[in-house]
Amino acid sequence: MALRPVLLFPDPRLKRVSSPVDEVTDALRSLAADMIEVMYDEPGIGLAAPQVGEAVRMVVMDTEWTEEGNDRDARVIINPEILEREGSVIWTEGCLSVPDFQAEVERAAQVTVRYTDLEGEEHVEECDELRAVCFQHEIDHLDGVLFVDRISRLKRTLYTKKRKKALKLEEEEDVAEGRAF
Repeated sequence: MALRPVLLFPDPRLKRVSSPVDEVTDALRSLAADMIEVMYDEPGIGLAAPQVGEAVRMVVMDTEWTEEGNDRDARVIINPEILEREGSVIWTEGCLSVPDFQAEVERAAQVTVRYTDLEGEEHVEECDELRAVCFQHEIDHLDGVLFVDRISRLKRTLYTKKRKKALKLEEEEDVAEGRAF
């Protein structure tokens, strides 16, 4: 089975606000399994359902995993919400949906989050450092916000122009090689 493709900026589906998950179904479990495979394959430490075209409030995360071989321990996080934010931290972020770009983003240094897992159990977790940043980044996806929406207008404009130029070149190459229809 082929991996689900990750939607890339400026795909308008990335700007949709996701719907809450009302019930854990087999289809939702299947989506979660697909998302975990995509996250590790890309590779990344977090992936939100909207990034694979599904506008539901679910993310997968594994902030301990590295390509160098740490054990995989992906968590499925349903309907996450931030209950408290404390402090401030500047973190260099990247995103599987925003290719070839990283930027410093200001986030809360610590967050308290509430979410449900695939078994329907509720969790409340206090996070800091990378895990806090990852939660905020992924929850932003569920709200139709990309990290590039949180940087200066100048940096965002420069990236947008660069990205659109790259997409135009890809399209021209596809036409020249007969891949476009």
